[in-house]
Amino acid sequence: MFPLTRRNFLAAAAAAGVLTVSPRSSRATPVSQRSPIRLGGPIFLKADDPRELAREHRRLGYSAAYCPNAKAEDTGRVGEIEKAFSAENVVIAEVGAWVNMLDPEPEKRRKNLDYVVQRLALAEGVGARCCPDIAGSYNPTVWYGPDAKNLSEEFFDATVENCRHVIDEIKPKRTKFTIEMMGWSLPDGPDSYLKLIHAVDRAAFAVHMDVCNGINSPTRYYHNAEFISECFRKLGPWIASCHAKDLAWIPEMNVHFLEVIPGRGKMDYRAYLSELAQLPVDAPLMLEHLKIPEEYDEGKRYILKVGQELGLKFA
Repeated sequence: MFPLTRRNFLAAAAAAGVLTVSPRSSRATPVSQRSPIRLGGPIFLKADDPRELAREHRRLGYSAAYCPNAKAEDTGRVGEIEKAFSAENVVIAEVGAWVNMLDPEPEKRRKNLDYVVQRLALAEGVGARCCPDIAGSYNPTVWYGPDAKNLSEEFFDATVENCRHVIDEIKPKRTKFTIEMMGWSLPDGPDSYLKLIHAVDRAAFAVHMDVCNGINSPTRYYHNAEFISECFRKLGPWIASCHAKDLAWIPEMNVHFLEVIPGRGKMDYRAYLSELAQLPVDAPLMLEHLKIPEEYDEGKRYILKVGQELGLKFA
């Protein structure tokens, strides 16, 4: 059903004699295919020229990028973006969609699905690693908000239909359509994500790994290294790109996790980077949700420091 499965990959690698075991993980590591980690994030350069934008990513030490502003039908600009970023060895990690594919209002849902299709077409055009979204929400006021039906079979079945529709409209060959876990809607962990992968049953459907989105309980928060390992163990063959965030627990009378700059929270980046380095593809790691350049620079320095302590390389 899929061009690459973890079982088939490991069996082939073992037969070729290229496997070793990392001292930090029980997972087998394909030494011959280990690649430097590609780190990326937003930039704040006020420019529209793809060459200037690509060079700015390299100046900041990034080897992965969010796609610059473009439309799939503008083939000239799409080609310029791909050429400029390739020349600097900066991959386009993602073309984000970020709309509600399950909006309760039918016309809004239709328009949102059309937009996601357009974004996947752009991802295919620039050769991005993926086009990510979340499954959506039945919440009538907040497009990503909680709703009791977000954990239902109805939600799961509708998400399968939506993912198939988006992929079948474009039939991408170079990119993947991906969705993220969410703490209050499906998929809410690696098991429900794996179930969704098999239900969608499309080679172009993949995983956008955002481990912070799956931290929805004190158990997962305090044992996030184990949660990270479980996510990569079960979903690794389908991971196309990742987000870099951190979480802190804000003391209140109920559970409240707050996204913070990487290094200021409790996410185990030693575990995260170790698992990422063992993937058979160099899935980019993208900083997000910060406000100013200084915050991104702090997060970047922390990730590089942890990676260097582990002896990992960055592209």
